[in-house]
Amino acid sequence: MTNPLIPGLAIVAVDVVVWRARLPANDLARLFIRLALFFLFSWVLFSSGLSPFTQAPYLDVVELHWLGQVLEIIWWLMGARLLTLSLDTLLLPRAWRKQRLFSDVFGAVVFLAAAVAALGFVLELPVRGLVATSGALAIVLGLAIQSTLSDVFAGIVINTTEPYAIGDWVTIDDVEGKVVEMNWRATHLLTGQGNTLIVPNAVAAKAKITNNSRPGDVHGLSLVLEIEPEARPKTVLDALGRALTGCNVILATPAPYARMKRTTANSVQYEVVAFVSDMNQKLAVSSELFDLCYRHLASADVALRALGVPAPAVTSRDEKEALLKRVSLFDSLSGEEVTRLAKCLSRHEYQENHQILAPDTVPDSLSIVHSGVLSVSIAESESSREIARIGPGEAFGEAGLLAGLSMRVSIATLTPSVLFQLSKDDMTSFLKDHPEVAKQMCQLLAYRQDKLGRLVTPMPAAQKKGHTLFQWLLETVWNRHSLNDESENK
Repeated sequence: MTNPLIPGLAIVAVDVVVWRARLPANDLARLFIRLALFFLFSWVLFSSGLSPFTQAPYLDVVELHWLGQVLEIIWWLMGARLLTLSLDTLLLPRAWRKQRLFSDVFGAVVFLAAAVAALGFVLELPVRGLVATSGALAIVLGLAIQSTLSDVFAGIVINTTEPYAIGDWVTIDDVEGKVVEMNWRATHLLTGQGNTLIVPNAVAAKAKITNNSRPGDVHGLSLVLEIEPEARPKTVLDALGRALTGCNVILATPAPYARMKRTTANSVQYEVVAFVSDMNQKLAVSSELFDLCYRHLASADVALRALGVPAPAVTSRDEKEALLKRVSLFDSLSGEEVTRLAKCLSRHEYQENHQILAPDTVPDSLSIVHSGVLSVSIAESESSREIARIGPGEAFGEAGLLAGLSMRVSIATLTPSVLFQLSKDDMTSFLKDHPEVAKQMCQLLAYRQDKLGRLVTPMPAAQKKGHTLFQWLLETVWNRHSLNDESENK
């Protein structure tokens, strides 16, 4: 081939189009096309005597000579780029390709070598002097960018040892976040507040790193509670153990546990540790578990108070009244009304695995959990499935007591439990004086029927016409408890 400039430039143009337009979309197919173009480009150059290892010919025609020089330099740069892409696509693991560190560093070295080779072979510049000068310059630059170089080498160590990867939830220097990018300088974390935190690789390499995503199916969470030193440790640990039992979202294996962590001048620290299968559950489960700990400690008469402040004077109080004040159903009652209703409560103690409510039965009383954990299950084909667990301060049975609806669930104790129950006659007498409580109970029942309608007997279709669920329930309660006269007076 006498003049390779035109086909050479055409091949380079096609390669640029393939590179910039990303045609085809598949990375591997695009790489092979570019490799084929490079080999064709090399054949065109070498077959016409235009070698990248010597100066270009056409010394008598300056324009052709410089175009040949440009093609030879492009050959070196194109070869360096394809060598980098081949290593990145064919040899590096997928995790390393995502992190880009090795490919970036290797690409920089290859391009530097290609540039030096092009200067030496194509332009015939004194490379030895250039290398010596660049060595001195490199020492000066190295001293000036020590921190950047330390980040680069630390990044190489991190990518080699792989303490974390993109997508992992990690804690670096007490900062937790999701790894969204790893490059030659830093690791980028997406924190729980939605902010991006940039941790230099040199800092990450020296820090204590906790990878919360390994193993992938177990993620721990920990709560530290400071309890007044007057509380007996066994009482506190038993209450915390019941709180762990009451959370059915945590894993049974590894087993959750509660322990006394340490003592201080003002309190005793207790730690509650549990495990979940999904990292995204940690925040919600931590909040739920803290609420359970609070309620079970309150049922055990362990007060949570501001530390460093003297404990309040012990005053006698009725446990029934204290329980009613923790039930949201009776928030609107005054102190005298709570005292009157508390006198109607009867105490019942149950051992572990005792069935409180059988499926398809109509509860004749309202039950309020004082202590312990109960399991709510629903029958499915030949087995049953647990759908919830209830603990101190929660009530059940209002569907049967108020509207005569049967429950499709089974409720049994998981731990020794204490319940206080309010019978239908006592409830009727109380509702006649406080019909606003009946409305609140109907609202609660309507909400549960709307969310968990299949757990109780559906509302009769004949009653649905022209009525909302709340209206039908309210009419049913008024009739069932003979509140018609009182409603008119109200």
